[in-house]
Amino acid sequence: MIRRTAIATLAFAAGFAISPFVMPHLQAVLSEHPRQPYAGQEQRQISSLSRDDISALENGEGWGLAKPAELNGFPGPLHILELSEQLELEERQKLAVEAAFNTMKAKARELGNALIEAEASLDAAFEQQIATPELLAERLALTEEIRAALRAVHLSAHLQVTPLLSDNQKRRYAELRGYGAGGDGHGGHERH
Repeated sequence: MIRRTAIATLAFAAGFAISPFVMPHLQAVLSEHPRQPYAGQEQRQISSLSRDDISALENGEGWGLAKPAELNGFPGPLHILELSEQLELEERQKLAVEAAFNTMKAKARELGNALIEAEASLDAAFEQQIATPELLAERLALTEEIRAALRAVHLSAHLQVTPLLSDNQKRRYAELRGYGAGGDGHGGHERH
């Protein structure tokens, strides 16, 4: 029975795929999404970083590195400041969050630029055809050490500013950021 079902499924799929109606649509999809996902990226300044990535790193932006905090009930300093009126921040809260944000931004810019340099060095090893297992290990270790430090800067800022907010402000933040009814960001269920 299973064998007959499998054969029928394959026969249907084969017949469906060559249907005169389906074939032009299938060809259009294949031509839009060829098996060349990196085509055009060989022109990048650094293979592993887009222009947007480089800009974000140079400017000390979050680059998605703090999602474990942001999506689990630990608000970020930039977004707290952006939502300061809706959160009804007191002046002392705003000043403390601004200080945390400024410190984070300065460190993130420094480490972001270091990460760009490390990625460029890794890229250059391959571009110059000098990559060896030893050189690769050395340059990867440096790159990932910097990336981890950069991520720690962003995540630590979330840890630093979250206690400055009341429970109501944290819930409101989650609502305003679109994370549901507040709380931990996963459906709005608070952890106990």
